[in-house]
Amino acid sequence: MKKGTLILFVILLGVSGFSQEADSVFQSQPEIPTIILTDNDFDENESQDISGLLSSSTDVFVNTAGYTFGQARFRIRGYDNRNTFVLINGIYVNDAETGRPYYGNWGGLNDVMRNKVVTPGLLFSDYSFGGIGGVTNIITRASEQRPGTSISYSVANKSYRNRAMITHSTGLMDNGWAFTLSASSRWAQEGYVRGAFYEAYSYFVAAEKKINDKHSIGLTVMGSPSRRGKSGVGTAEIYELSGDNFYNPNWGYQNGVMRNARVGTFNQPRAMLSHYWEIDPTMKLTTSASYMAGRGGSTALNWYDAADPRPDYYRNLPSYYEGEDELKVNYLTDMWQNSETFRQLDWDMFYDGNRKNLYTVENVGGEAGVNETGNRGKYIIEDRRYDLKRFDFATLFSKELSEKSKLVAGFNQMSSETHSYKLVEDLLGADWWLDIDQFAERDFNDPYIIQSDVDNPNNIVKEGDIFGYDYLTTINKSNVFAQAEAKLSKIDFFGGFDLSYTEFWRTGNMRNGKFPAASFGNSPTHKFFNYAVKAGANVKITGRNFILLNASYRTVAPYTRDAFVSPRTRNHVVDNLTSEKIYTGDLSYFYRSPILQAKITGYYTKFEDGVDSHSFYHDELRTFVNYAMTGVDKVHYGGELGIEAKITPTISASFVTGYGKYLYDSRPLVTITQDNSSEILAENRTVYIENYHVGSMPEFAASLGGKYNAPKYWFVGVNANYFAESYINLNPEKHTAEALDIYVVDDPQISSILEQEKLDPGFTLDIWGGKSWRINEYSIGFTLSVNNILDNTDLITNGFEQYRFDQSDINKFPNKYFHLYGRSYFLNVYFRF
Repeated sequence: MKKGTLILFVILLGVSGFSQEADSVFQSQPEIPTIILTDNDFDENESQDISGLLSSSTDVFVNTAGYTFGQARFRIRGYDNRNTFVLINGIYVNDAETGRPYYGNWGGLNDVMRNKVVTPGLLFSDYSFGGIGGVTNIITRASEQRPGTSISYSVANKSYRNRAMITHSTGLMDNGWAFTLSASSRWAQEGYVRGAFYEAYSYFVAAEKKINDKHSIGLTVMGSPSRRGKSGVGTAEIYELSGDNFYNPNWGYQNGVMRNARVGTFNQPRAMLSHYWEIDPTMKLTTSASYMAGRGGSTALNWYDAADPRPDYYRNLPSYYEGEDELKVNYLTDMWQNSETFRQLDWDMFYDGNRKNLYTVENVGGEAGVNETGNRGKYIIEDRRYDLKRFDFATLFSKELSEKSKLVAGFNQMSSETHSYKLVEDLLGADWWLDIDQFAERDFNDPYIIQSDVDNPNNIVKEGDIFGYDYLTTINKSNVFAQAEAKLSKIDFFGGFDLSYTEFWRTGNMRNGKFPAASFGNSPTHKFFNYAVKAGANVKITGRNFILLNASYRTVAPYTRDAFVSPRTRNHVVDNLTSEKIYTGDLSYFYRSPILQAKITGYYTKFEDGVDSHSFYHDELRTFVNYAMTGVDKVHYGGELGIEAKITPTISASFVTGYGKYLYDSRPLVTITQDNSSEILAENRTVYIENYHVGSMPEFAASLGGKYNAPKYWFVGVNANYFAESYINLNPEKHTAEALDIYVVDDPQISSILEQEKLDPGFTLDIWGGKSWRINEYSIGFTLSVNNILDNTDLITNGFEQYRFDQSDINKFPNKYFHLYGRSYFLNVYFRF
């Protein structure tokens, strides 16, 4: 692995000099607080949905948007979650390749991950410069865990049905040691969706030694291995035919037992070592190092010389034969509606086809005269792996410059290596699988080009063997940041900067026959220097009225998942690859009194020079293509309102709403290359998507809620929620001149092609509550939440236009949709001592 640059570390050495000169010029905005979550929060209820925030907060809008609105895939300000930074003990843990946090890496560890500080948006953070969506720092120090033992059991009906958890913490003992142990299990033979099983375990060990009053050392080891059967997504026709808005095409019966073909398996444990140094009462230095390694991936069906075996393949649907074969339409309609076996995977067919497919391969492995005869696999289960090795280092310096000012500075280094490859998971009764590219075999009459690895031609693979593709992606990133805040009598303000260097490259372990000169060995190293600045102010009009203003500009290096055109086969990256530019700002009015808090915010964010890469089968060009779109600009603007009123000492009410416009703001250029060759099929083709919606989320959401806290330690709450202004994701190819060139100007189909579907609005009702009892030193209690209590399963949360598009039949590949889960519940019973 190449060494990442540490040049920027020099800048950090000057930070202490800067701190001596700052002289109380910068300060934070404490009246709109950084959120410190405590055990009193509603932490017993673990949402099984991934949302942008990890937990509830004291900001009513952030709380509602991150939890209540999350069920409908609402995103705060429309931001992708790669714009929200997640740290553990100061270590940045977002994925290196995508920038997104994967909460499953610590799933099931609620008891020990509840101690966190959430800083929304651009506000000053004590731990990081942060993303435009904010930053969350999870603190796992053993000395800061709640002392005692907690045992809990939960029942739910979403991803899993059962959860058991036990946690024990000693607290800081007289000998200077503190220990915390936690373990849990989550499981479901079948979750809310048919065929989607769940099996997960979690473990956590933390130890801390207080050496003296200035120094402590802490160690944390944790992991969350999991296996789960995946669900699918369908068209309106599929949902109507099956009578199930959550129809899952990924499973079928094998010997009377459900079997899912798409199984995600993850096990990427992490170890962290931290040193805490209190230099003096005003100055601290925290340094952490982390190593993470393990496997990740998902299985999938693969097939050769056979029809697509997936039950929801478009040729297996009645609509494909409408107007041509009414007998076929009637037959397929009847089977879809009345035969569960017909609309699921046929495992028996896979085994029968493989056991009757005798074939001889000559010159196996390139060895002349070495032949092998056996049942060649027509169908297999492959495991698409991305195994990870990652090292992180972070040091954080904080200095109280005076009673009213503070400086925070830090340095971070990340080195990540992802090993991407395919394994034969199950031959399904075949003797072996021949490792060639069937698309290249169709397009080229050349035995060399069709090889996945020309150094090992005509390769026969069996269960556990690597085939298809095999490469490493290495990413090194260094950054240094500094922030200062100051508090004056009438105004608080802060400012900060971040400088970073990112480099990445691909290392191919196979010499692909289609790209022999560009697939094996190291690619060129792609390097990016980036910077960011931000500032904010809190004007104190009176003790109850405040005006807040925040602004930031930053450049962000492209992520490797977007940068490489087709990393499975070659080293090529998107042409004119450049950093994304982000401008953002917000203005808020905040009112605070003993009985009422209200905050109204307006925001504006501009994204420039984004990259969007996809691979799919292009029907017009009749080949599998790589579709790389550059110059993607977007604009997000809107408003947020959060009101919370204390009506009586025990009754409170809240109203939250957010409305935004998330639009494309440019005409990007797209380059289309054939996946089976280096041929450029289209270059700098203009995509006319300016002023279309980004899609995939509601742009308007509102919630009216109430809560009753009884004196006898029980509480109950209710939220009525409304979602609207949601649009599906676009297929950019439909918005090119080439896609419309066969139509006359007044053809009514043009408006159908160009129109972006707007989804119907929807309403949900949630209720939640709990009760606790204290008996001497023991505590027992429960919490219960029921979401979508009206069981509204017709609400579509988001959808997308298929990238496959047929000019001659624009309805051939209709839109696909995701529906909101119906009535769902989570009941947790706990016992603490």
